[in-house]
Amino acid sequence: MLPKLLYSMKYLFFLFLIVQTVFSQSKLNPEDTEIWDPEPKVVTPGKSSAPPSDAIILFDGTDFSKWQHENTKKSVQWTLNKDKSMTVKPGEGGIETIEEHGSIQLHIEWKTPAVIKGKGQGRGNSGIIFQRRYEVQVLDSYNNRTYSNGQASSIYKQHIPLVNSTRKPGEWQVYDIIFNEPKYNAEGQKIKSGSFTVFLNGVLVQNNVEILGTTEYIGAPKNGRDDMPGYSSSDYKTSSRRSLTLQDHGDLVSYKNIWMRKL
Repeated sequence: MLPKLLYSMKYLFFLFLIVQTVFSQSKLNPEDTEIWDPEPKVVTPGKSSAPPSDAIILFDGTDFSKWQHENTKKSVQWTLNKDKSMTVKPGEGGIETIEEHGSIQLHIEWKTPAVIKGKGQGRGNSGIIFQRRYEVQVLDSYNNRTYSNGQASSIYKQHIPLVNSTRKPGEWQVYDIIFNEPKYNAEGQKIKSGSFTVFLNGVLVQNNVEILGTTEYIGAPKNGRDDMPGYSSSDYKTSSRRSLTLQDHGDLVSYKNIWMRKL
């Protein structure tokens, strides 16, 4: 008799728990999971590839006021074109933004020469270098075989693009890039890796890939503070230059409509 009684009591207890749970859930309201603050600020999107209202315009085709020589910091000597683009002037050196940046969304349009010269890395070569350290490759990769981690939209010598979505040489290509910067401590030691997400002509080609360190032509990526361009031992945080660089690789690559949003 006692076991049956215990069984009945156990059954009633579980039944009580079920009823209580159902009853308590019935008292929940949709408002319980609504978050109203903070309210996202309003940003007006641009039409087509025009910059949104909170973008920092780096180049609109009118002048080089936001840029300087990457080494001498003198005025830019690249060619300013009538179609509001600029073209590398081979031998003049790369150019960099005067303004430095952290994590950003970058929009930039580029094209390689319509007249094909050279092959592999010698055909329409340039590069977009974030914080003077991490390069997203620019190259004529339309029917132009080279090493896969060095073709257009590769994270140079680190990550092969998911697909090759380049257009023909002479046609404008569009990069939309999300750059999350690596984090360093006060001593300049990396404590968190950065990442890249890249769209080329509207196609996802790099999906939140880890930045392994500096993008080196020879050798492995570097992560120590002494490897950072512009480093000064007196103050790592303020002396390490974090500008955006466009590379002069000796080819007549053109750029236009450059803007970024700070993240």
